[in-house]
Amino acid sequence: MGKERSPIKSGRRQRYSKEFKLEAVRLLELGQKPATDLALELGIRRNQLYKWQRDLRGKGDAAFRGRGRKSLKEQSEIDRLKTELKRVTEERDILKKAEAYFTKKPR
Repeated sequence: MGKERSPIKSGRRQRYSKEFKLEAVRLLELGQKPATDLALELGIRRNQLYKWQRDLRGKGDAAFRGRGRKSLKEQSEIDRLKTELKRVTEERDILKKAEAYFTKKPR
């Protein structure tokens, strides 16, 4: 009849570790097996292999950082802004208390 479908499950999205992705790309780049055969062995789609390869080449060490994580530059900026916000909030609170102290009417 027709071609057999790969045993890849549909439905809920599968998540793969960074190590798995790196090893899959390494095996792809070795070129010992066609990408289709490699994808079948790993239980993933062939285009996923190529996407991981493209991500690794484009982003280098920043590739496969995980779900929803910010880049190191973005995260350091966020941390700096949080620290500054905390300092400014403390200064504001001190000034509010000082204002209340100095505006009290003597009895």
